[in-house]
Amino acid sequence: MSTLTTAPLAPLLERLFKEADAATSPALAEISRDERERLMRSKTGYLDLYGRLKDLWLPVSRETGVLLYMLARSSRARTIVEFGTSFGISTLHLAAALRDNGGGRLITSEFEPSKVARARRNLTDGGLIDLVEIREGDALKTLSVDLPETIDLVLLDGAKSLYSEILDLVEGRLGPGALIVADNADYCPEYLERVRSPAGGYMSMPLAEDVELSMRLG
Repeated sequence: MSTLTTAPLAPLLERLFKEADAATSPALAEISRDERERLMRSKTGYLDLYGRLKDLWLPVSRETGVLLYMLARSSRARTIVEFGTSFGISTLHLAAALRDNGGGRLITSEFEPSKVARARRNLTDGGLIDLVEIREGDALKTLSVDLPETIDLVLLDGAKSLYSEILDLVEGRLGPGALIVADNADYCPEYLERVRSPAGGYMSMPLAEDVELSMRLG
C-alpha cells in the first residue's frame, strides 16, 4: 500500500489521465509537426507556443509518473524542485513520494496562472497540498531565491530550451547522489551534452523514448 495507489490520490490520478487523454486543442491542430518541433527547441518559440496553448494538457506519461514516485521513494528524497507544474500530475506523484518518505518540501514553478489554480485544486483534492509550494511566474526568477540548502531530486518539464539555465540555479545545492529527471530531453541537445559529458559531474542515461535520468557525482 502507498499513497500513490490508495484513495484519494489513485482515483484522482486515473481521472486526470483520462481527461488528458481525451483533451483536444484546435489551436494545436493548426500548427504543423515541423513548426512544433522548431518552436519547442527555441526559448522564445516555446513561450509563443505555450501562450497559444494555455489549456493544453502537458502531463508526464503514466509510466514516467510511476518512475518519479519510485525514484523519490528509493532515494528517500525530502526536498524536490520541479520546473513546469502544468495541471500537477507529475507534482502529485512526487508529493506522494514525499508523504510516504515521512514528509518534506516540494517547490514547483508554473508560468500560466490558470494552470496554477488547477494544480492547486488537484493537490488539495489529492490531500498533498501541505507538502507543495507552487511558485507562479518565470521560473528563472521564482527558482532563483529561497531554495532548500540541499535538493535531493529535480524534475525538468517546462520550456525545454531553459533546462540548462534551470540546472544552473539548482546545481550548487545538489549533493552526491542527487537525481535529475528531464522529460522530453530529446528537445534539449545542449542540456544532454552537458549532463552526458565526462567532465560535467554527472552520470546520465536515457530512459524510454525521451526521459533523461542524471545523477550528481560530487
